[in-house]
Amino acid sequence: MSDSVTVLYFAGLREQFGRGSETVALSADVLTVKDFLTARRQADTTFEAVFSRFPRMRVAVNKVMGDLSTPVHNGDEIAFFPPMTGG
Repeated sequence: MSDSVTVLYFAGLREQFGRGSETVALSADVLTVKDFLTARRQADTTFEAVFSRFPRMRVAVNKVMGDLSTPVHNGDEIAFFPPMTGG
């Protein structure tokens, strides 16, 4: 069995993908959120198209807010959501 992560999509991302989560294989060269995003954008044109619409993405790894340099490991949960506004 290959290494994998659970990816969660919130708000507009969930609507664009038509799902709230998925399990994604994690290659050995993916060490950070930035590496994960780069690999997914290269492997999946839908992922590239959706994420291009949301350039200011927020991310959490294992329910802790992170950034592009946050490490990613086998079994992690990576959550993506656009910045929220409200009042």
